[in-house]
Amino acid sequence: MNRKVVLVTGASRGIGRATALKAAAQGWAVVVNYLHNHAAADEVVAQVRSAGSAAIAVQGDVAVEADVLHMFAQADALGSLAGAVINAGIVAPPLMLVDMPLERLQRMFNVNVLGAYLCAREAARRMMKSGGGEGGSLVLVSSMAAVLGSPGEYVDYAGSKGAVDTLVTGLAKEMGPEGVRVNAVRPGLIDTEIHASGGQPGRAWKRGVNSPLGRPGTAEEVAEAILWLLSDAASYTTGTHLEVSGGLR
Repeated sequence: MNRKVVLVTGASRGIGRATALKAAAQGWAVVVNYLHNHAAADEVVAQVRSAGSAAIAVQGDVAVEADVLHMFAQADALGSLAGAVINAGIVAPPLMLVDMPLERLQRMFNVNVLGAYLCAREAARRMMKSGGGEGGSLVLVSSMAAVLGSPGEYVDYAGSKGAVDTLVTGLAKEMGPEGVRVNAVRPGLIDTEIHASGGQPGRAWKRGVNSPLGRPGTAEEVAEAILWLLSDAASYTTGTHLEVSGGLR
């Protein structure tokens, strides 16, 4: 069956989950990557299938090359990869850089930077026309932290997302002639579970009221931007960093 397949990393929760569900509603077959929460990933798969699209869940740590290779091999079995949403990422509790241990820094950059590069590499290999692909669209989830720096909280996270922004700029130029578009979304303060994982469950609402729109964003609002960038409606858009931040800068 000829169907368009999108792989979404970190798709068991938050922005990844919302993206997977919106992609299914638009007819994409979805590869749901997750790290630990098998039950949540299975729930996303069930909802995708109930929308009439094919879906599989694939466990894998994006910072481990063998896991990434397995993930994309599973995607190949579902169909021809036409889209990838590189979303998986981590934060950590607020700390000044002077207090950050090496282990925290290594994990932050391994997941958010190395993981993004490995996933982008594998997606590009499959989509590039000179390699037998049919072109496609990569969307990487960055953050407004890359612009603002996140002082006093997590400059390590901000730096990791700055690296993602640079990857998008360079890879878009490499892959344009191959029929592959590469873009980023930069979410601002979005009300998802990621804040709780960094020890600040109320952070989005506490800070979001300072945005010009006076509230945090939702995962679904970010997913709308991601799906636009994946779609043919964005056919002349590459190398861009689309801010979904309620005007916060």
